[in-house]
Amino acid sequence: MAIKGTDIVKKLPEAGKKNCKECGLPTCFAFAMKLASGGIVLDKCPYMTPEVRAELEDALAPPIKPVTVGKGANAVTIGDEQVMYRHEKTFVHQPGIAVLISDNEPESEIDNKIKKLKEVQFSWVGKTLKADMLAVQFKSGDRGRYESLVKKALAATDCPLILISEDIDVLLSAHNICADRNPLLYPVTTANIDKVISAVKAKPATVVIRADKMEDLASLTGRLKEAGIEDVIMDPGSRDLLSAVRDQTIIRRAALKQSFRPLGYPTIGFPCFMTNDRMSETILASMFMIKYAGIIVLSHIDEHTLLPLLAQRLNIYTDPRIPMSMEENIYPVNNPDADSPVLITSNWALTYFLVASEVESSKVPAWLLVKEAGGLGILTAWAAGKFSGDSIAPFVKRSGIEGKVNHRHLIIPGKVARIRGELKEGLPDWDIIVGPGDANEIPAYLPKLVKSWKQ
Repeated sequence: MAIKGTDIVKKLPEAGKKNCKECGLPTCFAFAMKLASGGIVLDKCPYMTPEVRAELEDALAPPIKPVTVGKGANAVTIGDEQVMYRHEKTFVHQPGIAVLISDNEPESEIDNKIKKLKEVQFSWVGKTLKADMLAVQFKSGDRGRYESLVKKALAATDCPLILISEDIDVLLSAHNICADRNPLLYPVTTANIDKVISAVKAKPATVVIRADKMEDLASLTGRLKEAGIEDVIMDPGSRDLLSAVRDQTIIRRAALKQSFRPLGYPTIGFPCFMTNDRMSETILASMFMIKYAGIIVLSHIDEHTLLPLLAQRLNIYTDPRIPMSMEENIYPVNNPDADSPVLITSNWALTYFLVASEVESSKVPAWLLVKEAGGLGILTAWAAGKFSGDSIAPFVKRSGIEGKVNHRHLIIPGKVARIRGELKEGLPDWDIIVGPGDANEIPAYLPKLVKSWKQ
């Protein structure tokens, strides 16, 4: 259970009665309540003792530790989950999807997998869906060959790497090659943990521990934490559907419901090691997507099996409390120029795609302004005051559209015709045109409008 503000205040200087206000809040009680909700950091209190700070840091830590693999824009962050079921609140960090290459595979097969990892992408409701990671496995027994493959993976892609080797010396040698990319090292076991601790202390890395029993997993995380290594991911060693569902659920429940810190780390699933049948592997990957794995490793990338997994991931890890929305911006449709008409709509993703699709069907080049409206549709946004003349006028001015067209005609949705007057006041140089009430009327409306302008 998360620590309460009333418990925190008792641990503050003078049992919460100092009220120095140096944290920026009027009382220690206010500081404690805000700290409990995550609205302020411990460092804001200058009088907290190191012992109390350490105690509160541990108590306030998320039940499942966030872990980042890789560096830069393509880094994958997993963990930091707060609930067992999505409808309770939301899932936070979607799992990374990795494709496995091995140093005993033909060069052409390796090249094909890397190519697909980079090229197989799908546009979906304003987002780009794709796999995220590359797993590199040592299987040939030839250390030099494996190191060459790691170097090839480094040169070919900037996505996060998972290094897989049962030979710990080979694993640590490969880590030295790509340490600056913050790769994932797999597996760390009771047999090799001492070597791993020594190597990771010298050169930090994120590690994956593997054990067949929960108590062994807890023991390994405890030893790593004592050594100051906390960027840890867990593999319970499950290699069939039933045990995988059981183990992933037990780990999640122990971390969230029992606040059992030794299992409070994200997990990894290996459907690639559980079957040789691609369809069965996809089904197993789908299970791991639902049942909590932070990283899922596939043996292949195929357009027909990857798309359903990516769509499933998007649906599960989209916050149900927040409508899917587009970024506020100017969107060109059909290669518009300075004489093309300008339309405006709200940023609810469904509204945008309906309007953009109908504009595209009209064959008329046009500029589509998408106004931030909290991800709401036109009428809902208008009723909430997020799509009004007072808010649209400033957006039009700062959007930069005036520099892209040599006219001043703005087409607004017919359903909010009533905002025309106030919009005219905010944009006196613009001609405000009330457009169709429904998007499906746009293909007939736009050509006639442009023809009337030319005449």
